[in-house]
Amino acid sequence: MISAPRLQLESGNVSLSGDWTLAAMLPEITDLQSALAVVPSTAHWNLSGLGRLDSAAAVLLWRNWGRSWPVSLEVSEPHRTVLARVADLPDVVLPHERVRLSPVLLAGGLALKALGNLRGLVAVFGQFLLDMLYLLRHPREFPAREFSANLYKAGAQALPVTALVGFLIGITISYLSALQLRNFGADLFIVNILGISIIRELGPVLVAVLVAGRSGSAMTAQIGVMRVTEEIDALSTMGISRSLRVVFPKIFGLTVAMPLLVLWISAIALFGGMVAALLQLDLSLSYFIDNLPRAVPVANLWIGLGKGLVFGFVIALVSCHFGLRVKPNTESLSSNTTSAVVTSITTVILVDAVFAIFTRHIGVPQL
Repeated sequence: MISAPRLQLESGNVSLSGDWTLAAMLPEITDLQSALAVVPSTAHWNLSGLGRLDSAAAVLLWRNWGRSWPVSLEVSEPHRTVLARVADLPDVVLPHERVRLSPVLLAGGLALKALGNLRGLVAVFGQFLLDMLYLLRHPREFPAREFSANLYKAGAQALPVTALVGFLIGITISYLSALQLRNFGADLFIVNILGISIIRELGPVLVAVLVAGRSGSAMTAQIGVMRVTEEIDALSTMGISRSLRVVFPKIFGLTVAMPLLVLWISAIALFGGMVAALLQLDLSLSYFIDNLPRAVPVANLWIGLGKGLVFGFVIALVSCHFGLRVKPNTESLSSNTTSAVVTSITTVILVDAVFAIFTRHIGVPQL
């Protein structure tokens, strides 16, 4: 039960009673400030009748006293401690002095931060391998519901947006290529350009970028919120493996979903390219479909699916790593989610470059 704050002034004696807390003072804050303003500086303050005193009321009293202790004060020891804590606060908050770091220190800090993230990624990857070995020995404990939920969220729900982007990209590439090929009378090579570029490169990379921004950020945010609300700690308290029930289904689900999404977006992008070729170069759909297997070796399809498999694993691994690094505050959640998306896309591009180097002689028709 909250007791209303009261101030009584009689012949130079000030007596405070009731609960002097922010919740109790708010309805009467104007009257209390007016009453405190007329109290003489030489008054005797009697705070022995106070019920509760919080920091807000202590700040109000301290400012009314002119930021110095009154000449005569009668107060209990707990309330004196609250007032003393307010009295120790600086009157002016000094601005934070910026320290200029040298380029060497900046480079060293970035290097240490990168090594810390690399160490965390290796730890998550190692735990994933241990979970796989454990599930091979105990297949009945496979998290089927969690896996199917992640497969649905990262795969099935991503079909509309990936189809739209793939269709538009296919039309754009076909339209721009047709303008150049027509100048050289090489209209028929539109099949080669679309097939190689979409199936081998654009399909996997487009899906990776979309999934990193959509599903990767969602994974980081979900694990981060579980960290903030201490659900991760609750799982450990109940003896449930957080890696087996939270991290493993996300990594495994996205790894399985990505090759399927690559196949889906490549087909839609090729269809968009066929439509644009039909309108720009008057190439029939049947001609395009008949010549596509001859112009694009099947090895390009396997390379594209392999990229999707690796990209999905990398995106999920990075997203889960940054999700587990979230501290119990909203700023950490937002910064780690942003870092997860940026790191995922950067890593995907680096992995794609490695694929390009090692597969440069595979699936490319030799003239």
